[in-house]
Order: sequence, then structure tokens, then C-alpha cells
Amino acid sequence: MKIRALLSAVVMIGAAMIATPSYANSLSIGIAYDIGGRGDRSFNDAAAVGLEKAQKKFSFSVEPVVTDGTTVDRDRRLRSLIAKNCNPIIVVGNGYAPTLQALAIEFPNTQFAILNDATIDALNVTSLVFSDTQGAYLAGFSAALASKSGKVAMVGATNQADLFRNGFAQGVIDSKKSVTSLIQYANGSSSTATRQAMDAGADVIFIARPGSNSEIFNLIVARNKAKAKIKNYKQVGMIAIEPDQYLTVTSTTKKFLYAVVVKHVDKAMYDVIAKAVSGQQYLDVLDENVGIYGHRYTVDDGGITLTTYLPALSAANGLINSAATQASKITN
Repeated sequence: MKIRALLSAVVMIGAAMIATPSYANSLSIGIAYDIGGRGDRSFNDAAAVGLEKAQKKFSFSVEPVVTDGTTVDRDRRLRSLIAKNCNPIIVVGNGYAPTLQALAIEFPNTQFAILNDATIDALNVTSLVFSDTQGAYLAGFSAALASKSGKVAMVGATNQADLFRNGFAQGVIDSKKSVTSLIQYANGSSSTATRQAMDAGADVIFIARPGSNSEIFNLIVARNKAKAKIKNYKQVGMIAIEPDQYLTVTSTTKKFLYAVVVKHVDKAMYDVIAKAVSGQQYLDVLDENVGIYGHRYTVDDGGITLTTYLPALSAANGLINSAATQASKITN
């Protein structure tokens, strides 16, 4: 079941909107997809869902491009959209950030938006990001509820220490259960870190690093199958993030996927297009020290939700909704 956690249901935009140079009756929107384009089961596909929803409601033309991932190609693709007078131009993923930083200065009259990045200090760039810490809190709370061993873990990158401390670990603490939270860092493959977490006794593992989760999930499935007949063995389950990660789940392995934190990239795409059609844009202050503007999606505005698959978690939706209230108070 999906736990939407729409606790305030009002997006705090206020005065943070300005007019864009485009007009609804002649709006041409450029969409720059990341490597692989549509069909990647990740950010490209999530963005496309929002685009298709917007196309059903608003009148505008679309110019899509797909990059091969190189800096030269990213620059060429975006310049081709600028040459076609697309305005705004929406780019999918932080891989475009260095290129967009330069082009935003070169083309100040073109409005850009970037999904999942908040590093570009330009007034004509709308950064659309998500409260990963709130999502990690919900993951930690749910992991603690589901744990039978009394140990849960987060596998993350070294730059996600705050995500663990302020999000996942705090969620575990607030579950009011006597559960210990562990952190395993991974620089390359997450498989070794996941194996170490399981060896340490963690029976619910939250994977915070982006990328394919198939290898990790297969590792968890293999562990469960190999040890299923061992007395007192505690089954291991995974909590993932969409669309940062993707994995293949079958009818026989779905029981090992306990929950998914969902970052609603589709909502962000739809919203930024809706604002462009009405001649507006998001200009919430994301970092006042360097001048980064856009919008951070949270639990409150439906940008972060939790989908549960483990029956025990689905039955605890009242507790998880209460946890969402606490998660919404996290501001970093």
C-alpha cells in the first residue's frame, strides 16, 4: 500500500515566483534526458511520466534529446534546444550540472530547470531536488518496525553520513523499539558493504546509494535461500529508493523487498511544466549563501512517499503516518 503522508498538502511557494519569457500559446519545452533516455527504469522514465501527464492537460510542444553522457555531447544537445528556441529547457539528472552552469550564464534569457541537483548558482536555473533525509527517516523507522534481529543497516556513500545520522538513525530511534542502526560505506560495489551488514546481524538493509540494486538484491535473496533452514535464522529484507535505483523482483523474491522510498520526479516534472505554461517558475531559496533557487520536495507536499510491501509494515500504516509527521520537521 502507498503511504502518501500528505500532512500539510500546501506547497509553500508564496512570493517565490517570477514571470518567464515564454507564453502558453507558443510554448516549446526542451527535455534533455540523461544517458539511455526513456526505458531506463530510473530518472528518465520517472520524468517522462510527469511529462505525459502535463501533455494531457496543457498545450505545448516538446523537443526531446538524449545524451551519450560525455561533456561535449551534453553541451551540443543543450545548444541544439536553445537554437530551436525552447524555453524552458528541463534537464534530467545532475550529470548536466557542469554544462548547465556555463550555458546559464551564456544564455541568460533562457530559463532552465534541472532535476535532482542543487549546485547551480544562476537565477535562470530552477533546481528541483528532494528531501533525502526525510526519506531516510521513513526508511529507518520502517526498518526498525520490521526488524526481528534488533539490528538494521544503511548502506551508503561516505558523503551520506548526515543522511544516516539525521535521517535513518533518527528514524530507528523514534520507532521506540530497541533496535541498533549500523552504517556501511561503499565506494565501489555495494555488495561487500551489504554482505558485511548481514554478517553483523542486520536483517533490514536500506540501500541509499544510487544505481542498480539488482546485484545487492540478488545477494540478499541468495543469503535467505542458503540459510532458510538454519534454526533461528532471521530473514533479511531490503528497503530501496526510487527512481535512484532499480531492480528486478519476481513472484518468488518480492517477499524480500520490504519497502521503497519514492522520490516523485514525475510530480516535479509536471509542476515545473505547469508553472512554465502559466508564465511562472519556482524560486524558493535553496542556498542563500551562494544563490541557488528552485524547490525542495518533501513529505508535506507529496514529493516523498513510502510504498510498503511487507505485510507487517502495511498493517502499521498508522504508525508510519505518524512517523511522516516527524519526518516533515527535518529541514536539512
